[in-house]
Amino acid sequence: MVSDITVLSTGGTIASTKDSSGDGASPSKEGAELVEAVPAVSAHGEVSTREVTQVPSFDMSLDGVAAIGDAAAAAAEAGADGIVVTHGTDTMEESAYGLDLTRDLTPPVVFTGAQRRPDEHSADGAANLLTAVRAASHEQFRGAGGVYVAFDAELHAARDVTKGHTSALGTFRSPDAGPVASVPREGLRLHRSPGSRSDTLPVDRTDADVAIVTSAAGVGRRAMDAALEAGVDGIVVEGTGLGNTTAAIGDAIADAVRAGVPVVVASRCQGGSTAPVYGTGGGGQTLVDHGAVQAGALPAQKARLKLAFLCAAGHTSPAAVAERF
Repeated sequence: MVSDITVLSTGGTIASTKDSSGDGASPSKEGAELVEAVPAVSAHGEVSTREVTQVPSFDMSLDGVAAIGDAAAAAAEAGADGIVVTHGTDTMEESAYGLDLTRDLTPPVVFTGAQRRPDEHSADGAANLLTAVRAASHEQFRGAGGVYVAFDAELHAARDVTKGHTSALGTFRSPDAGPVASVPREGLRLHRSPGSRSDTLPVDRTDADVAIVTSAAGVGRRAMDAALEAGVDGIVVEGTGLGNTTAAIGDAIADAVRAGVPVVVASRCQGGSTAPVYGTGGGGQTLVDHGAVQAGALPAQKARLKLAFLCAAGHTSPAAVAERF
């Protein structure tokens, strides 16, 4: 069976070249150019391309994430068997998770990109794009849905994956969970069942403002107070260990919840989950007693996305937020 694969291009390193004037690199190649540079993709289906945006992913907006979701939904409605999104690596995990949260699509959506530009030695974009097309068109994933990141011959679930190294080619990893599949040259090897790892939220609005505040040794409440004064809709606190903060931040969390601003506490650790164990001013149990919600295994950047969608839909009470987390 011939697969219909749609490639959605959004910019990123995979599409970037260095400016001839000597300025920094920026996205310049369209999706069609990326596909044409990898003739082997044609062996895995009929491939079409569409430009969604052309930005470095460190400047990807929530509106951009929504636009990718709209384009993926349109491709699915047009009959695509698989969807590939070329994207920068800096925020790839966020865009992928945003789709996994807000779209319940039948074809698999596979994000990919590059750590090295196409005009650099040993560029990795072509190999990653081929991996993504192979996964998106594979019979094990056809009809299973879910959103993934394909990189360095591995396929990771959007909910679990994170960028773990600034420049290494094997940058993406899924702490605790591991990859869903390996995609070596001889075929696809499944490690876990395909499909979404996220409960779909019935909203994709992006007009909520959610701040991230990080706790570390000696950090006071200034950033929390500034967020509250700015009128944010919600706050995600990136705590230490099991989801603890300084006592000063703990007091500010209590003030935020009393003011009706939902607070979610994540951990800055890459592996493990938050747990309400400790008392004292900033211990996890104290924060829960204040009305903060724990993020579980979600890192702060993904917890922020989830809270933003909930706030946009008006689900801001501690009970409503806790139910979704």
